[in-house]
Amino acid sequence: MLSGTLTAMITPFRNGAVDFDRLAGNVEFQVNSGINGLVPVGTTGESPTLSHEEHRVVIERVIAAAAGRVPVVAGTGSNSTSEALELTTHAAKIGADAALIVTPYYNKPTQEGMYRHFMTIAEKIDLPLVLYNIPGRTGITMSPQTVARLAKHPNIVAVKEATGSMDITSEIVSLCDPDSLAILSGDDSATLPLMSIGARGVISVLSNLMPQRVRALTDAALAGDFAAARALHLELFPICNAMFIETNPIPIKTAMAMAGMDSGELRLPLCEMADQSRAQLGHVLGACGALSVDQA
Repeated sequence: MLSGTLTAMITPFRNGAVDFDRLAGNVEFQVNSGINGLVPVGTTGESPTLSHEEHRVVIERVIAAAAGRVPVVAGTGSNSTSEALELTTHAAKIGADAALIVTPYYNKPTQEGMYRHFMTIAEKIDLPLVLYNIPGRTGITMSPQTVARLAKHPNIVAVKEATGSMDITSEIVSLCDPDSLAILSGDDSATLPLMSIGARGVISVLSNLMPQRVRALTDAALAGDFAAARALHLELFPICNAMFIETNPIPIKTAMAMAGMDSGELRLPLCEMADQSRAQLGHVLGACGALSVDQA
């Protein structure tokens, strides 16, 4: 279930509220483009700005729009174990195929605290769980040893690896059974390098805009055609980097709008891209042919 290209979906806003019609349209575009899965309400979905009610309804609407055609991995993480339990319980109840749970941010638990956080959720909710290791957002790094301890639980099936460290990913691969724990890249620019050492795919920001091209890369790598995968990696690398010239999801929402897609508004404290960054992004999109991508 968790391999290939899964899209870390944006949340479109209109007049300060979630635009559910546009959200459903985005799901349809992704499914029709052959994406392998959808991940609503993650970092790219501006989850920190959603109310609990919005959070739940966005997941419900994505599941409804996907209608079983692709797996939906619901973002249900929190720095509060009880809150993560509540959100994950709801996701399981409404039919999510799995849940993506970030390491607890701000309060910065120890490795033992992280282990107990994830194990509490895994033991209480019968749903496949994806660990999310992203120290740039959370201020903490879950060690490969902690990942390996957690991977022994049958409900913990994958890790989204966004540390930016090949060494950490390599150690996870060496410690864990690849048949029981899938590794997914958390950064588009790292997808090919991580897949070369055993990752199974990516939870992608860029695939909001270019799902077919990102999937082509993961398809090639999964098939062992690393020459084709490398060519796609080098083609997409400039735009992968451009997705982070300002805080995600500012660049991807801006890029989608430039390409003629209705990406909606950003929600404060995120705001529109600076003129200089916008010019830089437009140049990269033009050079990569992204401004002419056929969209919904």
